[in-house]
Amino acid sequence: MSTDPVAGPSAAGAPAGAAGDLDRVFQALSDGTRRALVERLAQGPASVSTLADPLPMSLPAVTQHLGVLEQAGIVTSHKLGRVRTYQLVPDAVRPALRWLDRHRLPAEQRLDRLAALVEPSRD
Repeated sequence: MSTDPVAGPSAAGAPAGAAGDLDRVFQALSDGTRRALVERLAQGPASVSTLADPLPMSLPAVTQHLGVLEQAGIVTSHKLGRVRTYQLVPDAVRPALRWLDRHRLPAEQRLDRLAALVEPSRD
């Protein structure tokens, strides 16, 4: 298991770059503010001030969150004059979705077995 100073430990057996990328995506999406920003950007590109408007935090704090999303490859930005605009990167979270899909069925099967052991028999 390798450790990335930003994303933390990565999964053994995965290519180093892929595991680090996956770790960064999950780390970026672990914060509610960043998930709210992603949901807003799903509607289309937006400026930092537009993204910050409904949030109960300062513009620099929102910019920091957007930086984490950009480092994870989830969003990109461009600056035109004094306005920085962010947009989602299509398919950026697809590797995370594939990882979740691969692990969902075994986890559900374990939970079903546990539920069968815990629930009283209904005869």
